[in-house]
Order: sequence, then C-alpha cells, then structure tokens
Amino acid sequence: MAIIGTLIKKAVELGHAFTTKTEYQKEQENVLRELLIKAANTSFGKHYQFADLLLAQDPSKAFASQIPFFDYHSMHKEWWHQLYEGEENVSWPGKPLYFALSSGTTGKQSKRIPVSDEMLNAIRMAGIKQVGATANFNLPASFFEKEILMLGSSTKLNENNGYLEGEISGISAGNIPPWFKGFYRPGEEISKIKDWDERVLEISKRAKNWDIGAISGIPSWLELMLKKVIEYHDVDNIHDIWPNLQVYTTGGVAFEPFEKNFNELLAHPITIIDTYFASEGFIAFQQRPETRAMKLLIDNGIYYEFVPFKQEYLNNDGTLTANAPALNLTEVQEGVDYILVISTVSGLWRYMIGDTIQFTDVDRAEIKITGRTKFFLNVVGSQLSVNKMNEAILELEKEFNLKISEFTVSAVKIADEYHHVWYLACDNEINNKELVETLDQKLKQANKNYGVARSKALKGVIVKTLPADCFHDWNAQQKKKGGQVKMVKVMKEEQFKEWESFAEKWVAENTNS
Repeated sequence: MAIIGTLIKKAVELGHAFTTKTEYQKEQENVLRELLIKAANTSFGKHYQFADLLLAQDPSKAFASQIPFFDYHSMHKEWWHQLYEGEENVSWPGKPLYFALSSGTTGKQSKRIPVSDEMLNAIRMAGIKQVGATANFNLPASFFEKEILMLGSSTKLNENNGYLEGEISGISAGNIPPWFKGFYRPGEEISKIKDWDERVLEISKRAKNWDIGAISGIPSWLELMLKKVIEYHDVDNIHDIWPNLQVYTTGGVAFEPFEKNFNELLAHPITIIDTYFASEGFIAFQQRPETRAMKLLIDNGIYYEFVPFKQEYLNNDGTLTANAPALNLTEVQEGVDYILVISTVSGLWRYMIGDTIQFTDVDRAEIKITGRTKFFLNVVGSQLSVNKMNEAILELEKEFNLKISEFTVSAVKIADEYHHVWYLACDNEINNKELVETLDQKLKQANKNYGVARSKALKGVIVKTLPADCFHDWNAQQKKKGGQVKMVKVMKEEQFKEWESFAEKWVAENTNS
C-alpha cells in the first residue's frame, strides 16, 4: 500500500507545482460575470436587470450601484420566502434540493440558506484544492493512505415541504464523491445518527478499528469527542488509539483559544490547517505552513466585496447602510477589519455573511477571521472586537498559565454604571483580582478606545470563571450538540440574563455532585 501513498503524494505535488500566480481580481470579475449570466432569467435577475449589467463597461461597478446589500432577514423577506412556497427561479435557476440550517451564534431560530447543486460542486472542488495544498506541508507519502474522521452534524436530514434540511457539514458529508468513501470516517451508518452523544459513543466503540490520519470539525466539539474516545479506551492520549494522526483541519472559529487544551490530548504535535467553511459556502483555507492565514477561494463560485468595518457604515440593527463603500481585491489593505459581503452560486446576492476579516497578505489574497459584526462590544464606546478579546485571553493564558477554551462577555449596568462582565471557561484556581486587573490592562493596551471608555462611562470589569462543561451544556440547550454550533462571545442584555441564570443553576446542580 505504501506505493499508493507515494503516487498520490506525487500527483498532489505535481498538481500544486503547476499552479501559477493569478490575477485575482480578473478571476473575480469572471466569477461575477458567470453568476450574472446564470441568474439573468431568475426573478431576482430580471428585477435588478442583470442583462443590462452584463453590457456595462464595468459590470462590477454597475453591480455594486444597482444591487442593494442584503442580510438573511431581508433576503428571506423579499425573495427566499417564495422558495419555501414552492416557487422556482427565484434568486437562482430552478429549486434547491437542500437548505442549510445555520447554527450561527446569534438567535435561537436557525436560518435556512439555499444550497444549489452548483454550490455542492464548489464545496467539493474546494476540498480537492485543499488536498492539493497539503503538498506545502511536507507530509509523508503514508499520510495519503490514512482515513479521515469528519466530525460534523448528522447526515440524516429533515424533510420539509419537499426540501431536505440540515447543517452544511451534514449536507456536504452526505454528498461526498464515491472515491472518497473508502477514506471517510465515521462512515455513512454512524454519520446518520442524530443524537450527538450516541454518535460519539459509536465512534468511540469503533475507534480502534480505524487508521485515522486526519480529523476535522469545530474545535470545542472535536475536543469533547477526543476526550470521550480517550476515556472509553482508558488510554493517556488520542495517539494511543490513532498513532498515525498527523493533521487537524479546523474552521469557522479561531483555534488559538482551544490549542492548549487540544495539545494535552496528543502524544506529540500535529499539523493544524485552518479552514473557513460557512453555511453560505467554502470561503478559504490555509495554503501554507508559514502562516495560519487562509487563502480566499477566488475562482470557485463566490464573488467577494469588502466593506470597511466602521460604525458609520452600520445601521442600528447591524445591517449595512446603503452608501457603505464596497471594495474589491485591488482596493483592500492589510491589517484593516472588513465586513465580508458575498454573491454565490446558491443565489446569495451582496449578502452580508456576518463575519469580519482582515487581509494578512493582499498579494496572496490571504485573510484571517477577526470576529462577527454582532460580536462587537461598543455599548459605551469601547469598540472591542472579538479579535482583540481573543488576543487578550491568549495573553492571560500565558501570563497565569491558564487554559481558557471559551468566554462570553456583556456590558451590564450595575447601580446606573456600566461594567464589562466576563465569564471564562477555566478550571484553574486563580487570584480573581489580579486576573481582572491584567485583563483590563491588556485591553487598554490593545485598544485606545477601550482605554478612553474605561476613564469615562465604563466603570469596571468583573470576571467570573466556570468549568468548560457549563459552556458546552449552554450551547446544547440553545441549539444542539456538535456540528457547527459556536459559543456567543458578546451577548446582549436579555440573552446575558438568560446565560447568568443558566450558569447559576448549572453550578448549583453540578457542585459536589
């Protein structure tokens, strides 16, 4: 079998070697042109006169001036509701077979995002390109013979009004190409199990029968799964079960906060490859080991626009103002936060995905996720992004030798004065006063607006610690276990009251139990 791995590795290296540096914006303009041509005869395309846009001297500028920005709620209200009522050719030709139920971090009700055949093909092509990029990571030939464990949501989808619904990880796993099925674990039978605990138990039972070389999934749930497998077999670490495990592909959230806990489950370090795979499409993946930044998929069914993340470009409800400038790849700058706007082969048009990103290398079209537009703590002018919060938490971990895998924060009014109240997922015994002072200082150093707010309207910082299981159980109650469920980092007042009530009850039930 070693010869097979050698041949596969050589094919990957050759395929990667012939990849040349491309003119990214020209490729993006080609993507937009193809999208406009394909959707010209849909209801959306006719309404916004796609045929005329294609005749414009600069279709991308005409597109930006003719089409308003959309978020999920406006797209649903104005267009996608027709799909649910049985209409065809609404914002993309035909009718989608699937809807991706977004397990996003805001709101309890799942969004239902159409997934076309073209999008499924784009996701498959993105996966192939990511495999091609592994040529840069100096993996041995034997790696390409190993099995891949993908811990997503259930592939058993719900039927609803003639459509199939589920999380995008379950939809894509249910549509893997036949040639990949021999490498794919946990396999079709286990992947269909809806209950996450039951699915993980079945994975644990069969784990020793598999030769896993790579794993993928959301960090918090993957960590829990690995712990369950280790506990089931009563071993020291996951390499006692899967000695050939060499790669972890993560995505959707920053991995750094989970890294310390994750590494304790291993006998030796493995290669971490970041991916950006959202309900709306496969957006980017890490292409080289020198950086944790990810390369945008430029020619794969998604057209990108980038709006500077500034308060004057956001309405009170978090939507974009009509006059917000949308930049292309030739206009963006490194180190600046942008709101990501996409148009796709599933009929999403100038769609605000809800994420903020930064370019780390414009020439390579490499980005990092910096947060969510709604995860922006600015009640009293502190202007704290999740990226700055993550950086401060990582510094706390180093300074106090802590493991903080999750956190949530809110601006709370106490005796008519605002305080930032933090909850950290941490099992360590710590000096709370010292922790508060250090966190406060780190944030002042990272963000001058925070420092100004602390000298005026923001009167104090409160930090509370809880076991990580409390955060996991909260997510399970809010949505469901596993899949792409992520912890809300910044909560509004009403949700934060629910969280504090839940946390208080959880502690009472789990103390001395």
